[in-house]
Formats: sequence, structure tokens, C-alpha cells
Amino acid sequence: MRPDVLRAPAGSRAASRRALLAGSVGNLVEWYEFGVYGCFATVIAANFFTPAGSGAAVGAEALVATYASFALAFFFRPLGAVLFGRLGDRLGRRTTLVLVVGLMTCATTMIGLLPTRAALGAAAPWLLTLLRILQGLSAGGEFGGAVSLMTEYAPVGRRGLYGAWQSFTVALGLLTGAGTAAGLASVLSAGALHAWGWRIPFLLALPLGAVALWLRTALEEPPAAAAGGASPAGPRAAPAPPDLPGPARPGELGRAVALGIGRIMGWCAAGYTFLVVLPSYLQATLGTSVREALLVTALAQLGFAASILPAGMLSDRIGRRPVMLAGALCVVLLALPLLHLIRSPGGSPWLRAGAVLLSGALVGLMAGPGPAMLAEMFPRRVRCTGLGVAYALGNAVFSGCAGLVITTLTARTGDPGVPAYYAAGACALSCLALSTLRGHDHMEPLR
Repeated sequence: MRPDVLRAPAGSRAASRRALLAGSVGNLVEWYEFGVYGCFATVIAANFFTPAGSGAAVGAEALVATYASFALAFFFRPLGAVLFGRLGDRLGRRTTLVLVVGLMTCATTMIGLLPTRAALGAAAPWLLTLLRILQGLSAGGEFGGAVSLMTEYAPVGRRGLYGAWQSFTVALGLLTGAGTAAGLASVLSAGALHAWGWRIPFLLALPLGAVALWLRTALEEPPAAAAGGASPAGPRAAPAPPDLPGPARPGELGRAVALGIGRIMGWCAAGYTFLVVLPSYLQATLGTSVREALLVTALAQLGFAASILPAGMLSDRIGRRPVMLAGALCVVLLALPLLHLIRSPGGSPWLRAGAVLLSGALVGLMAGPGPAMLAEMFPRRVRCTGLGVAYALGNAVFSGCAGLVITTLTARTGDPGVPAYYAAGACALSCLALSTLRGHDHMEPLR
């Protein structure tokens, strides 16, 4: 048996499981909120960005403004990645993870309590945007700390699987958000949903965040971060090399971050196109009901969640490159046909459901190995900062702008295929960066 697939002893496995739980639960809270915001984009547009008595044209502008607020939060994520990443690299992973989940929980709960434009006037959208900025700072620090924690605690030969849990809990958060939104749309009238029902999912973040905060407060700092040692993979693990080579100087770190962005841009663009933007797109372009659009999104997120962990495990066996390339290439080839099936009102419901599930599963092929791939690009002393900034910038440009770009281009061109072009174009460029991955990186110890 190869040394890279030997398991760590039981004690190390118990510590790994605790770290996995503490790292994962915060991701669920963070992405639950992002999923809820995407699902209720049209409702938020009506409540916060549409002046009273406005017509349909202004309503479309309000939806663009809602997505602009969504994008703005993403552009604060790189700043959060730098601030909290440096904390994680210097003071420890635990400190970062406690701070970011507390900040996200408070900001999300405040959105649920925020007066609408009808009650507060023009200040309401500005306050909403401020809370979105706080969420962006929090989410920017979450990824670097959580992925560093999970991969540094991962048993030997299972780094892809442990990193995939970050993406899996993202999927669970999005799915929980979409499921909660779909459930409310099913039991509440449209009037009640617009008036007060949309607040419920945001307020539910408070108990979820309290559980995450409790778990992270009790977390032990990983030895690799606390004492400068190697990953806690047990005595049978391959020895870690000295933490000398790799992107340490600003120029080298910048090049590594740029390459990381290129490798995940397809994942970011396709993920937000199919998993977050889809409900508002279907409502705006096809006149689909809120209920049906949310059910379609929940199916896509179910396919996404189902493929993430198998993709991470497969990447531990055959490498990150073939798994992520397969997902990106499939999006390039299938994005437009899948969108046509999803949009077809007279098509078979089973075919449409299959297309939605497959679109989510293709994103999972990239999202499963992605966190471990980024962790392997950076040495320990800059891992939180490096992978956090790469992920935050990639998401700011290709995820945060997805709704804004797709909504604007679809309105201006009248072409319903814009979402497919956006996802496929980003994945085509990502294939070039993914081709530079080395086939044996998944077998090497973390630096």
C-alpha cells in the first residue's frame, strides 16, 4: 500500500472529525444566507429597491440594484480574506473561525429585522447594503480559515475528501436556504411572503449561528498552525518538507493567487449561474412562479450536493486535475443544451428535472476537489491568506457579478442563452489554468 493512502491512528481521526465538524458548520450558516438572498432577490427588490408606485420598468431596475448589492458584498470578501487570513496565519485558525461566524450571524439576523423602504424610506437599501458588506467581510475570512483547518487535520490520503466537506456544507447551506424559501412559498400566500414571510429565513440564522459559535469556541488549534509543525496526520504519515519553498514573497504570492483564480473561475461562474441566479432568471425571463423557480433551484442544489464528496474522494485517488477538468469541459459542452431543456415549458418534466440535477452535479465535480487543490498551492505560513484571497477574488468577479451580468445582458440583448454563455465561457478559460496542475500534487504532504 502506498504511504499516501495510509490512514492516521484513531486519536488523530477523532481530532480530525472534530475539526471537520467545527469547520463545516460555519460554512453551512454562511452559505445558507447567501442562498436565501438569491432565492428572495425579487422579493428584496420589491421591498428595498422599488419606490412606491413604480412601474414594471423600474421593477427591473430594482432587480439589477438588488444584484448590485449582492455583487458589492462579494467585492468586500477579498478584504475580509486579507484581514482574517492574516489573523489565521499569525494568531491561529480558531480565532478567525470564531470571529467570522459571529459577524455573519449578527449581520444576517439584522437583515431579518431591517425595516423596508416603505417604512424607512431611502435609507433602507443603504442599510441593507451595509449589512451585505459585513457579510462579505465575514465570508471572505471563512473559506481560508475553514479549508486550512480541514486540510491540515486531514488524515493522509484523504485531503480531497476533507476539503470537499467545505464545498458540501456550502451545498447544504444553499440547499437549506432554497428549501426554506420553497417551503415558505408553498405555505404562505404571495402577499404574506412579500410582506413578512421573507424575514423568517434570515432570523433562523440566529440559532444556527449560535450552534456554530459554540462548536468553534470549543475547537482546539491545529498543531500545524499553533506550533508550526506539520499536518496532524499521525506517525505513519509522510514527513512534511521544510516550509521554505512556495509563494512567500509578495510577487510569488500574487502569481499563485492569480493562478488559483484561474483554476476556480469556472467553478465560481457556473456555480452561481445554476445554483443562485437561476430562480430570478426564470421568473424574469419566463414568468415562472416563485414556487416553481425555487423548486428548480432546490433540484440543482441537490445535484450539486450529491456529487461533491464523491468528486473529492475520486481526486484523492486519481488527482485533482482530471476530476476538475472533466467538470469544466462538461459545462462548456452542455451548458446551452441543459438551459434549453430547463427553459422548455412543453418538455417532459422528468427531462427538465434531470437537466437541472445534472447542471448542479457538474459544478460539484469542480467544487469537490477545489478546496484541497487551493490548499496545496500555498505553504502553511500564508495558507489562510493565499487560498482565502484567491477564492474571494474569484468569487467576487465571477460569482458576485453573475446575477448583475446575466440580468443586464439578458435585458439588453433579449437572448435567453446568456446564462449558458457566461458559465461556459468562464469554464473554457478555467480549463487552461487547470491544465497546469501537476498529476502528483494530491500525493504530496502539505508544505
